[in-house]
Amino acid sequence: MSRRTVLTASALGMATVPAVSVIAGTGTPTAHANPKPDGFEFGLGIADLTGPAAECGMMGYSQLDQATAGIHLRPRARAFVIGAGGNRIAYVSVENGAVFGSVHRGVLFALAQRFGDRYTERNVVLTSTHTHSSCGGSAHDYAYTLATLGFQQQVYDAEVDGIVEAIAAADADFGPGAIALGRTELHDASVNRSRVAFERNPEAERAVFPGAVDPAVTTLVFIRAGREVGALTWFATHNTSMTNANRLISSDNKGYASFAAEHIEHGVRHLDGPPSYIAAFAQTNAGDMSPNLNLAPGDGPTTDEFENTRILGERQYAASKRAAAQAVAMSGAVDSLLCYIDLADVTVDGRFTPDGAPRRTSPAAAGVSLIAGSVEDGPGLPGGPIPEGVRNPLVDFLGGIDQPHPAWLADAQAPKAIAVPLGLLPPVPWVPNVVPIQLIRIGGLYLAAAGAEFTIVAGLRVRRAVAAALGVDPEQVLLQGYANSYHEYVTTPEEYDAQQYEGASTLFGRYTLGAYLQEFTRLAAAFVAGGAIGRGPAPRDVSALQPNLASTPGPDATPQGRAFGDVLVQPPAQSRRGERVAVEFVSAHPKHNPRRGDTFLVVQRRTGAGDWTRVANEGEWDVRFHWRKEGDAISIARFTWDIPTAATPGVHRFVHYADALGADGALRPVTGTSAEFEVTG
Repeated sequence: MSRRTVLTASALGMATVPAVSVIAGTGTPTAHANPKPDGFEFGLGIADLTGPAAECGMMGYSQLDQATAGIHLRPRARAFVIGAGGNRIAYVSVENGAVFGSVHRGVLFALAQRFGDRYTERNVVLTSTHTHSSCGGSAHDYAYTLATLGFQQQVYDAEVDGIVEAIAAADADFGPGAIALGRTELHDASVNRSRVAFERNPEAERAVFPGAVDPAVTTLVFIRAGREVGALTWFATHNTSMTNANRLISSDNKGYASFAAEHIEHGVRHLDGPPSYIAAFAQTNAGDMSPNLNLAPGDGPTTDEFENTRILGERQYAASKRAAAQAVAMSGAVDSLLCYIDLADVTVDGRFTPDGAPRRTSPAAAGVSLIAGSVEDGPGLPGGPIPEGVRNPLVDFLGGIDQPHPAWLADAQAPKAIAVPLGLLPPVPWVPNVVPIQLIRIGGLYLAAAGAEFTIVAGLRVRRAVAAALGVDPEQVLLQGYANSYHEYVTTPEEYDAQQYEGASTLFGRYTLGAYLQEFTRLAAAFVAGGAIGRGPAPRDVSALQPNLASTPGPDATPQGRAFGDVLVQPPAQSRRGERVAVEFVSAHPKHNPRRGDTFLVVQRRTGAGDWTRVANEGEWDVRFHWRKEGDAISIARFTWDIPTAATPGVHRFVHYADALGADGALRPVTGTSAEFEVTG
């Protein structure tokens, strides 16, 4: 089974001024000309999203046996609050597997309590980078909590609280500034994993994507007092350089792109307080775009998933710099509009169907190819393919998936061979069907936001439909996928007929894209007319119907003769720059305190008699945290540090932090300190 131009300034509603971003060498903050803000205000904010780093099912590949066992690169939420003419929007790039409707509602409720009507469902857009190495369990949709054995309150709280904290930080930072927009192309960070389906589209549409990839890179540059303070970059590629064999929480290739921009170039350290620079790398229509350039999990350009993560992230970061280098200042308004649609029951007008006849969508159903999974990135059935003889207790608890489906559903989903009738399963449909669609305007750039993974041609059709209704150039419209309420894929009808993984994962049938074209056209028409549109059907709230069958860790224990914080493996007395150093501590279960916004480890260098300075910490690229269990209650924390070639020589040590649960139910802080070791040149 095979598997995915720069515009003139006037076309984008920009001021025709010279380029305002000329990014200098790595490590040097960029100075800009100070373009006229044209009424823009903005604020930037960031917060940690990290959930429990042990024994939590991961979201993305949805494999029952893929549970967290440490941290590679901490996921974060990056918020951009943008205002003009009295309006504002809050755009948040969320480094997780998906933004579910449950999290969307939770964030909006918390924002209403904190800010009143300043931030609402109309002007807040939450988008996921779709890393497949984050904690799962934040959904209220059973299809997306099978691998976590149910809803995980700890993960939900980390995501909702982190997103709200990021928006609050951006709100506090809100003030006058300038925004510039740049574009470029990137051709070596994605490959079409569904070429057979792509080739079924009309030649004129295929011609828009030479090489069958969407190379478009779009970057907003945020400038204050003549200085670049942030960037927001869109590019379509799956965030799946890390494979389903990985057990470390990681923000994957887009997370590394942010790390390169923030930490390597601008010297940001997230434990030091509010950062001086924030860079987010967001998705667009990445449904059939894979970063695994050799079309196999963890393969391309190398066979090392960590190295692939770095390379693909670095390429996106470099592309964002190229786009920023030719950015020009934007002018114009800020606006937003949202409504809800019921994807299980949309009558699609013939204007939006391939044959000109009216059609209907249907309740959700997963196809057989969805069970097989994407062979390029990894299996993708909600809950994961379950090996023969292995039972998922949550599936059994809910009544099973071997439910018969009626002939009318088979007809409505044809030519899909239905494997699981997700929309008809008990006790309630296992995926959402009432979902929001949203339009966002930032100057001359428009975002058409929806929760699905759109293929590049499906995204092209939405962009063109929205542009036609708005009366703008299609290049001014981006398809903002993975937004507000995740519900899998959207393919073109031609791609759907191939029933590759993406078509089998287009849950609401062959005319799902037609429904989106129709409803986005309606939304865009209302947008032009001044923003009056009915809210639509109410999304369901099934928060009270959320089982959790995952085990909860009990009190922590230590190996015989050992205490919490003891060092089991000491670093060597001397190491050179460029080498890897390892240390192990007697620790505690990370679920007892995930240390969101904090760290489990710091690497310190001695700067004087009794004085130490932090030079690295867990959650950054060079440090990896590996957790393992011994027996029923003993936790061992292993940390590795790849000593940078630019590290300052001198005496170093590791300091580990955790919180142990006692038999009395109380948490007690744990600290462990390694022996000192010398880093040489």
